[in-house]
Amino acid sequence: MRPFDGFNILNPFTKFPTFAYMQLSEIIEPIISAPLLHAKWLNTLSMMENTGARKISASESKSKVTLMVLKHAAEEARHAYYLKKQIAKIDSALCEDYSFANLLAPAKSFFYLHQLDIEISRYLKTEMGLGGESLKYGAYLLVTYAIEVRADELYPVYQDALTKAQSNINVKSIITEEEGHLAEMLHQMNGFFEEWEIHAREALKYEKALYEEWIKALAKEIILIKQRAGI
Repeated sequence: MRPFDGFNILNPFTKFPTFAYMQLSEIIEPIISAPLLHAKWLNTLSMMENTGARKISASESKSKVTLMVLKHAAEEARHAYYLKKQIAKIDSALCEDYSFANLLAPAKSFFYLHQLDIEISRYLKTEMGLGGESLKYGAYLLVTYAIEVRADELYPVYQDALTKAQSNINVKSIITEEEGHLAEMLHQMNGFFEEWEIHAREALKYEKALYEEWIKALAKEIILIKQRAGI
């Protein structure tokens, strides 16, 4: 069985078949084969992890900050740093910052988490009447849950491709930590929401739509870059 074949929404640790693995691997494998694309891919993932860390910090209460939230923010920031550092194994002169020219599918990548946060916050306002710190925390839980489910698919696929290519880059430590984040989110959602499964389904629905747009944008970007570079 693949390292990740999908999540059952009611029990994310129960596997079930999906075509997402194949779709994602078809995009990642050509990325790894081209140094410029690979550097931009790492930089894009780093930017998205950094955005996650910043959003976690922005959602924090002024006084009621738990160890779990601090740990999560710190680990997301570490992931951003780790991914960024891996670029030097390809070429240290590439992708110095997060400017659009240094990202893959920059617009979709940059606004992915922002848009998911907006959609889920709107949902929580409308369906649960949440506001203030409760809204921020509820959105943090659902956004993080949806992203961790996706990360538990994406990083193992990426690692498989790296192993196959015998790359000196690896994301094994990130995979381990993301699995821990998902378990933490399940525990926190169960305590915050009366029927967390219903809200989790909605969060995954919003994320899936954004993910599909992102994958399409990545595919188009890769084709254009390879054509221009004659790769």
